[in-house]
Amino acid sequence: MTTIQETNTEGTETSYKLRQPYRDHGEMFAIVVKLHGADQILAACEDGKERHCRIPGKLKKKVWMREGDLIIVRLWDFQPIKADVVWRYLPLQTEKLKRMGLLTKLPI
Repeated sequence: MTTIQETNTEGTETSYKLRQPYRDHGEMFAIVVKLHGADQILAACEDGKERHCRIPGKLKKKVWMREGDLIIVRLWDFQPIKADVVWRYLPLQTEKLKRMGLLTKLPI
């Protein structure tokens, strides 16, 4: 988690945490390329590969995916061409990560 502090126009300072991928657990940033239906998506990962990703049950109804969304995926240990979606970022959070320089390997 990265803590971000901002000052708005009124001068009040706010801080919030922003989730980042745990690299040692096989997580990485990715962009949704295509929705296949049946809780399956095609994602372009930051290592340059496209992977078929599964949306797990806890995210199915709560988080809706669209093409172009920034997500975090966790690679499968036994089949690294597939992954599970772990997290989806909102557009403002994507802009923050882009300004921080964390999305240089992705075509955003």
